[in-house]
Amino acid sequence: MEKSKRVWLTRLLTILACLTCLSLAACGALTTTELNADDLETAHYFVPGETLQEKVDSLVQPMVEDGHTPGVIVGVLLPDGSKTFFGYGVADQDTGLKPNGDTLFAIGSLSKGFLGAVTALLVDEGTLSWDETLRALLPPNTPLSPDAEKITLLQLATHTSGLPRQPLTFQTLRYFVEYLFDGENFYRHFDHDYIFDYLADFEADNEGQPLYSNIGYGLLGYILERRTGLSVDELLEHKIVGPLGLECTGYKPETLPCFSTRGHGYAGDQPKFIPRGQPTPDWHFTPIMKGAAALYSNAGDLLTFAAAHMKGQRTRFDAVLASNLQVRFPRAARAAAIAWIVDDVEGEPIAYQVGIVAGYTSYLGIDVRHKTAVVVIQNSFNWDSSVGNKLLLNLRYMSVRGAFEKKRS
Repeated sequence: MEKSKRVWLTRLLTILACLTCLSLAACGALTTTELNADDLETAHYFVPGETLQEKVDSLVQPMVEDGHTPGVIVGVLLPDGSKTFFGYGVADQDTGLKPNGDTLFAIGSLSKGFLGAVTALLVDEGTLSWDETLRALLPPNTPLSPDAEKITLLQLATHTSGLPRQPLTFQTLRYFVEYLFDGENFYRHFDHDYIFDYLADFEADNEGQPLYSNIGYGLLGYILERRTGLSVDELLEHKIVGPLGLECTGYKPETLPCFSTRGHGYAGDQPKFIPRGQPTPDWHFTPIMKGAAALYSNAGDLLTFAAAHMKGQRTRFDAVLASNLQVRFPRAARAAAIAWIVDDVEGEPIAYQVGIVAGYTSYLGIDVRHKTAVVVIQNSFNWDSSVGNKLLLNLRYMSVRGAFEKKRS
């Protein structure tokens, strides 16, 4: 009995800290991606003869050697369209499998980039309009607050609807505290009824301002399914996976060809009370939240997806994806595009997304002007995702110098 009391006391003492973390945290919102003065200076510094392999090693190898994460896969898309992959550590501690470009991982909120792309393609076809509001998009007679009913499709896609990351209720807080100890999904109660009940009383605190929202993208997926009569799985296949020839991207990992060599997730900075490097459970999402964070993919497919955003106006498909990188809500840092965040780095834009789910941390970044892209996937939950932007910036200046020897001969 005394032991049980101590356990619950420990949990209660974490609530204040958890409340702060939960109200701010987001897959892509609390993660560290910013570049500091040292990062900028290092990117400018040229080491004669340094190869791409050596540059990536210098940035990524310490993450594994210092025990930050069991494994990392880095994928680089070069200006000539070629892809190069660099694996570090292990994808699975039991088998010792090293991660490579084909290794399957849960990619969390990178899912939103795919759902945003599907949405933009449907808008281009005339199936949807960016100006349509929830009053028109949801079933008739859906109870909506005055603030909820005027939210537009564009606001959902750009995280400017005023909807929070998630409703901060006692149940959510309880599941989050439990997550710190067991790693289980604290979104598991976010079903259709839960989210729609929230919309009935929703009051926006910062309407029109960027505020990362997982439930916003959950709603977006629901809207696409309702308007088209197709599931998000089918829409992903028809609009993105098929046209791009993606080989291992989908919402059902067990059905994908690379599932047998998947990467496994481990504790990192979170869950707080699971020792770093210990296995964490996979997360399973409710149908309405699937489009927001349930996707699995690999570094190879993610670079193919990134490359499709840099083809300009060759086809209508290319033009739509390229338009998703355009800033819709300008601001000094973390400007809002369709699912993407855009930072101005030394006068030129870098677009990126970050995903954190269960025991995985993923980053996908694009530098359109220099035709480069970077994917970084860790098989542990870590707040620091800055290595992706660091590498993308280094590629910018390597591109300027033409210093793209991949490996030392």
